[in-house]
Amino acid sequence: MDNDTATLLPGVCALLADSGKPLPDDTSLEKLLDRLTEVSEAGVSLPENFPCLLDLISTMASNTTSDPSILSFALKLCGLMAATEDGFMALQECFALEAFFSVQRWKDTELWEDPCIRIGWIHGLSKMLLHPRALSFFVQSGFTNPLLQLQLDPSMFVSSAANQLLAHILLSIQPEEVHANTKISAEYSAVVLQLSNHIKEALVPKEGVLVTGSLQVLKLLALILDQAHHSLRDQLLNAVAASLEELIEAGYSQLTLPLMDVIMARYSPDSHDVTSHLLSSMFKNNNLIDLVHAADAFLHRGHLRDSVHTSQAVRILLLPLHCVTEHPLLETGMNFTSNSNDKCFFFFFSQIFAPTAADNHHAMMAAQLKNKSKFISMICVCLRNTPQLAFMPPDVLPCSPTMIVLSVVTLLRMFSGDTSSTSSSSLFNGYKNEKVQCIISSRKVQKCALEMLVSLSASPGVTNTVKEISEVLIHNINNPISDPTVLQKSYKALIQWLSVCKDHSSIPQLLREELLMSVKKRACDPRWEVRDSTIEFLGQLPCITSKKSADEALLSECCTAPLLWEALQDPESYVRASAILALAHIGTSSWQQGTEMPLEQADTVSRLLDILREDTEGFARRAVVRYFIALFATYSSTPLSTPSILIDSIGVVLSRGSLDLDWEVKVHTLELVELLLDSTFLEHRRHCAYGHMHGGDATLDSPLSSLVNQGVFSVLLRSLLDCDRPVALKACELLITIRDKICSAGVLTGVCCELPEQEWGKEIRTLLKNEGNEGNEGGLVGVYEVLASLGLDERRVLLSQSSDHVHNSFQSLLQDILSTGATLGCKEQQDDQEVIVDCY
Repeated sequence: MDNDTATLLPGVCALLADSGKPLPDDTSLEKLLDRLTEVSEAGVSLPENFPCLLDLISTMASNTTSDPSILSFALKLCGLMAATEDGFMALQECFALEAFFSVQRWKDTELWEDPCIRIGWIHGLSKMLLHPRALSFFVQSGFTNPLLQLQLDPSMFVSSAANQLLAHILLSIQPEEVHANTKISAEYSAVVLQLSNHIKEALVPKEGVLVTGSLQVLKLLALILDQAHHSLRDQLLNAVAASLEELIEAGYSQLTLPLMDVIMARYSPDSHDVTSHLLSSMFKNNNLIDLVHAADAFLHRGHLRDSVHTSQAVRILLLPLHCVTEHPLLETGMNFTSNSNDKCFFFFFSQIFAPTAADNHHAMMAAQLKNKSKFISMICVCLRNTPQLAFMPPDVLPCSPTMIVLSVVTLLRMFSGDTSSTSSSSLFNGYKNEKVQCIISSRKVQKCALEMLVSLSASPGVTNTVKEISEVLIHNINNPISDPTVLQKSYKALIQWLSVCKDHSSIPQLLREELLMSVKKRACDPRWEVRDSTIEFLGQLPCITSKKSADEALLSECCTAPLLWEALQDPESYVRASAILALAHIGTSSWQQGTEMPLEQADTVSRLLDILREDTEGFARRAVVRYFIALFATYSSTPLSTPSILIDSIGVVLSRGSLDLDWEVKVHTLELVELLLDSTFLEHRRHCAYGHMHGGDATLDSPLSSLVNQGVFSVLLRSLLDCDRPVALKACELLITIRDKICSAGVLTGVCCELPEQEWGKEIRTLLKNEGNEGNEGGLVGVYEVLASLGLDERRVLLSQSSDHVHNSFQSLLQDILSTGATLGCKEQQDDQEVIVDCY
């Protein structure tokens, strides 16, 4: 903290102590606390260097009339200052700690009812409890009981903060950390016992009590077990094992995931302790939805060495898909003779789906439909696990990865009403349509299945399913009721599967023709999102073909190019931008195969230059510059000579792009400049390597002259003074690159560039004059002299800072708080006038 800032702090403390009223900006106190925390963490003693803070706390300790927000701030500040032993002792000497953290004092004044005070009390203790003196103060003051009560507080913020503090306290006093101090170990053993008893008693909700308390206790237990050493972990688990078992048997669905967090916090597949027994109990639950969530939580912890529980989790997650799609994912048919759990699962699903005339079964079906959201959520959980399941070892996975992929495909077919793949002796008979409708009425399952289909493309041995996958995806694209998101995901999945498929010949010609007709229809869809996804899809197809051969193209370029050209006229700028980038993909893919630039592509270049000059939307103009970046990068990396139309276009793109009103267009233009620099200097190194053998010159005059003639220096110097910070920073970095290359060459260049008389040229001349460099006659200046005189390194440091770094300073914050002093005094007289304080 500098002196100017430090001189403002006493005034702020006096304002807070005297007014006792809330500040108009209720976040300013939190910002002030954050700043003081940064100062303290930097090693500065707050009580020693800023005695005004001690005065503020002493004043507030005897004041119960101030606004709760200011009192809460004072509690947190008191804890922050007591975080060091010196600060703790200084606060004890003025009796501030006892006064401030006395729960009874707050209760007597009824301020304890305000969550702001309770949260301040907890956060203050959290900041303080970093050394033994503070921990002794906490225990001796009897704060454990009120903190345990706050752990079940109705305020979510208070209960969460109490959880964090309880976990911090318990983890700070673990026997492994304090075993050398038997006094401390004995002193805190009571805290561990007290907390263990609290958890044991509060875990199982009493009759008529909500499970919210159990939820908070489980969160606390998971927090502690996740970081506890073995002795503390075993002590806690042994103490609460019976309560956890009772909670599992009670079958509270909303506690399934918190219970799994507790079990998996320190679960080890190599041990057969309490957690292993509890996990087995979780997998014996009769509620399949809860079982699915438990299996999901287990697999995401990655304990695959536990083959028994892993096999159970895999079967649980496959069972809903097995029954819904009727694919034999659980071995042959529905044989569950080997496992009692499987019998339980089969009974559950057969009761839901089996045809029967019994009224109670009709009621069960109706009840299941009422829980449609939970059922849909269960199916989605199963789907999200399919990519991981497909990679399971054969001794764990009861089916082939191909069967999993086909089950997802069947699920997608349901959304089109195609259930022909299911058998006539289906579990769905009698209620088939009703149950299928339960799934397809939610697009959530369809979208989830499409997302997983993309991930499943990496599964082993599944590329032989590309025909079935293409059929269902193309049907989605052709389906008139498919929404834009479904279409986008269908396009993405089709691209992904085509890219991993080694042979596209398995896709029938009839299917290709259907895709072409669908794409043509979608390119004219009234919804711009659909047109945009379609154009993006067309642009990605050439990238797939280039990896294989042109003969394997799913759609020929002669069919897709007219659609892209038409999209350049689309009224939506997003679509126009996508069309431009798609044309870039087509061009670069053909050039990477060693072919020359086609005549149509030359016409495209001309059209895009018009868009860069005329289009009113920044999206399309950005895409044009990115098009030329892709073009130039491709030719720079191939043996083909750069076409003259491309060389001629670069100068136009640089001049127009650097003057664009959109800052992203200007940044993309500088990215093109960077490619030019790399290409020019690379070519120079090649010539130098050849010229060195023949006595060639290694100076940079030739490449620098080329860059000057191309307008690169003009673009960079203009951009250096740009009002958009990202543009100026990028230009500064590129100029530093050029300067460093000149210096590393060892021979200073004599290349000059011309500065315009007005605008940025005038400003550059002013900077040169300030450095004592008047430049040459005729408006020419030396390139190196300019680069050496602009203070580029200092500029880069300044430009790298955020644009509001001055306004976000500690000094600015204190000034803003002080500025409220006058308004607080007169606000009562001007209640109709709103007071607004902008802290930063």
